Amino acid sequence: MEKPTGTQQSEAGMSRSYVVTGGSRGIGRAVVERLLSSANTVVVIEFDQAALAWIDDHPASPRVKAVVGDAADEKVTERAADLAMASGTLTGWVNNAAIFRDASIHSAGARTVLDLVALNLNPAVVGCATAIRRFQATGTPGAIVNLSSYQARQAVPGCTPYVIAKAAIEGLTRALAVEYGPHGIRVNAVAPGSVVTERYEAFLSRQGPEAVARIEEEMRQLHPLGRVARSQEVAAAIVYLPVRPSPLTAGGRCSLAIPRRRMPHEKQGATTLLDEEARFEDKGKFAPASTYLSSVKDILAVSGWQEKIQNP
Repeated sequence: MEKPTGTQQSEAGMSRSYVVTGGSRGIGRAVVERLLSSANTVVVIEFDQAALAWIDDHPASPRVKAVVGDAADEKVTERAADLAMASGTLTGWVNNAAIFRDASIHSAGARTVLDLVALNLNPAVVGCATAIRRFQATGTPGAIVNLSSYQARQAVPGCTPYVIAKAAIEGLTRALAVEYGPHGIRVNAVAPGSVVTERYEAFLSRQGPEAVARIEEEMRQLHPLGRVARSQEVAAAIVYLPVRPSPLTAGGRCSLAIPRRRMPHEKQGATTLLDEEARFEDKGKFAPASTYLSSVKDILAVSGWQEKIQNP
C-alpha cells in the first residue's frame, strides 16, 4: 500500500506540527499564537528560559513544546524536530531567531563583524538543515520560512553584520528552494520593515506626548500604509506560507511594510532618513541625531528589525 504523504495524513486527521525558533517574543511569539489557533502543535526554540514562562498559563499549553538552547546548535534543533514529529506530521519550520548588534567594520574589525554575522546566519542554516533532513527522512512535503529584513536590500549605516546576514539568508532561501523544491520542500523568506514590538512600545512609553505624536506622524509618512506594521500582521504572512500555500510558492521573498527611501516632502537628491540612520548602541543609547528626522531614527533603532529575539 502506498504511504500517504504529509498532506494526505493531515487530511485524514493526523495533526500537524511546526517548529519556530525565537518564538517567545515579538514576531516569533505572534507566529506561535497564529499556529496555535488551529489544532497544531508548536515547538518553540528559545535561548532565554525565562522568556518561556508564558507557556505554563497559555490555554493551548498542551500543544506548546519548549526547547531551551541555541538555535544554531544542531543538538537543540534535532531535539525540537523529535518533539514535533512525536506530536504530528512535521509540516513547517520558521527560522525567526535573531539578534542585532551594531558594528562598523573600520572600528569593530573584520573578526568581530564575521562573528556577528554568524549570530544571525547560523541559526537559519542549522534550522534549514534539520528541517530538510526530517522532511526527506519521512518522505513528506514541508515548508521552511526564513526571516529576512528590509535591510537585506536597503542597508543602514552601522548595521553591517545584520545586513550581511539577512542578505545571506535570502541567498540561502533561493539556493535551497532550487535544490529541494523537486522533493516537495518549499523554502521562502519574509522580509519585514518596521514592526511594533515590545522594544518599540517601550521606547514610545519613555517619550512625552508631543514626542510620541511627532514620531507617529513621521512614521506615518515613512510607510506606505501610513503606519508601522504589527507583529500579528507579519505573522499572518509567515504562517500562510507553510499552512495555506500554493505548491508553486518557493524561493520567494515576501516584503512587508518596507519604509520608503524618501519622505514625501523631500526633494530629489536630499539626504534621506535611511542615509542618515542613527546608530544603535548596546547600552540603549543613541548617537546624536544629525538631521531633523532624529525621532524617526530613534524609533527605527528599536523597531522589529533590531529586536532581540534570541540573546547571545
